[in-house]
Amino acid sequence: MRIYLAGPDVFLPNATAMDAAKKKICARHGAVGVFPTDPVENAAADAAATRFLEISLHSEAHIRGCDGLIANLTPFRGPSADAGTIYELGLMRELGRPIAGYTNDARDFAARTRDILGASVRQTAAGWTDGEGLSLEDFGCHDNLMIDGGILTAGGVFVGSGLAAHPPLE
Repeated sequence: MRIYLAGPDVFLPNATAMDAAKKKICARHGAVGVFPTDPVENAAADAAATRFLEISLHSEAHIRGCDGLIANLTPFRGPSADAGTIYELGLMRELGRPIAGYTNDARDFAARTRDILGASVRQTAAGWTDGEGLSLEDFGCHDNLMIDGGILTAGGVFVGSGLAAHPPLE
């Protein structure tokens, strides 16, 4: 089984070491880990593609060539997971293949959002609002309800450090 290892790990200063460590974990479980920066077999290079498009198409080719996906959904530059990782998770979900996610942040989505917004957040009888009076999502989820819900309805699991794991739906 080939597992696409989605997440913002490619931005880490030790991305190569993280790549190797995650692949070793996969191998211990009889799977082949595929990191976003791995070469794509039989990929036709499009000389006209700009660098961002080349990376995007490269990642999509990896996803289509894998049997499942595990996503690092640890918050990245805000209260939620990396936007590219969320896209990759959604693409694999649409392909109907197994997906799972994890976060290394023990706070739920609402707590992280409140922490980032700080003093502008107010609790009202209807729930939490931001400085513009917009309501904050507060369902006790690891991330935005669509991320948690998408993983669960696909039969996957979303595990959080210090948070109760959302088990697969039965």
